[in-house]
Amino acid sequence: MPAFGANSGATSPRTIALTFILLGGMVASFTATAAPNYSISQIISIAAEQNPLLNIYKAREDAASASVITAKTYANPEIELLGGPTRYRTPGGQGSSGNWVVGISQPLDYPSVRNAKINVAEHNIAVASLSTEVTKRELITRVKSAFYDVLQREAFLSLTEADYKLLKDIRDRVKLRVEVGESPKYELIKANTEALAAERDYQSAKTRVVEGKAYLRGLVSAAIPEDYSLTGELPIASSLPQIDTLREQMSDSPQLKQIRAAIKTSEANLRLQDALRNPGLSLKAGVEQDPDLRQFRIGVAIPIPVWDKRSGPIAHAAAELREAQAVLSDRELTIQRDIESAYQRYLIAQQQVSAFEDGLLEQAESVLKVAEAAYRFGERGILDYLDAQRTKRAVKKDYLSARYEYINAMLTIERLLGYELLEVKP
Repeated sequence: MPAFGANSGATSPRTIALTFILLGGMVASFTATAAPNYSISQIISIAAEQNPLLNIYKAREDAASASVITAKTYANPEIELLGGPTRYRTPGGQGSSGNWVVGISQPLDYPSVRNAKINVAEHNIAVASLSTEVTKRELITRVKSAFYDVLQREAFLSLTEADYKLLKDIRDRVKLRVEVGESPKYELIKANTEALAAERDYQSAKTRVVEGKAYLRGLVSAAIPEDYSLTGELPIASSLPQIDTLREQMSDSPQLKQIRAAIKTSEANLRLQDALRNPGLSLKAGVEQDPDLRQFRIGVAIPIPVWDKRSGPIAHAAAELREAQAVLSDRELTIQRDIESAYQRYLIAQQQVSAFEDGLLEQAESVLKVAEAAYRFGERGILDYLDAQRTKRAVKKDYLSARYEYINAMLTIERLLGYELLEVKP
């Protein structure tokens, strides 16, 4: 008979199987609840497919296409049926005691009017298509800017978190030195103040990351969960061509193309309003049955522009054309001004990034190391060390701000010109 102790230590196959099932369920649950990770190409793809604003403009394109069908459609014919009793004023009348009339009419536009309607509808398609292109380009640019803004805020968060941990450690060490009498009490007060300020900056940075992610999610789509993470880095290696090249490319901006298409639509509408003074004619045919005879008629009805010469609609269309031309001139000046302004910001940010990378970051790090060594050896007080730490933190923050401003200036020019300057790699 086997001993009781020997059986109690054995593990049955059923227990092992249940253990693996539970572990598998825990792993699957963790995988299902883990926050998804998105790259910039994935974010842009989701925005281009699911953003409601683009769906609005695509619906307007469909509506513009439908207007062409409407412009090419002929008016429906009209059929007229009349009938009634007949009474003779003199006795002895012969024939039927009733009469009836059957008539049909077909309105027809003149070729000039019909072609003008079709031209207006076709130009509206071009305007709607360019509006969708402009909206999509602006959306992608805004998504890029928001994506890189989140990356910058996360870099700020990492910086403030490291500072917070470091200053807490410094505070603990200063507290110990004060307790053993190696340092005056005011150093602990200063260390506590710096630690509290670092904690405040850390909490503020966390809030800014949450706000940035919420804004990016609002730009993209509700398909992205509230809890998600991003992967990528700022494309600092990218650069812009010379300002003269950018000025030459300005004429191809989708925004200007959209306004030019609107001008062509206004010109076509002006021609339509002028042609509508004589819109067309109506072909008529009918049969009239009197008691004594049957009459067949065929004819044409032509409106004569005597009272309504469409002076108001023509003047209104001409004013819309002048407005569109003025909008084009104003937009050209605005785009040129904004491009030059963004290019200057790009140059300034480029110089700042180079200055930080060529020496300022290393200098701030060196100053901090010297101050830290001097503090440890008792050559300097805690105030000098904390000042050096604060200086290094400020330099890093300014460096991160310059990096984002460098990218943001390029994105502004990308939005104005309407083509990709910061290439997104899948």
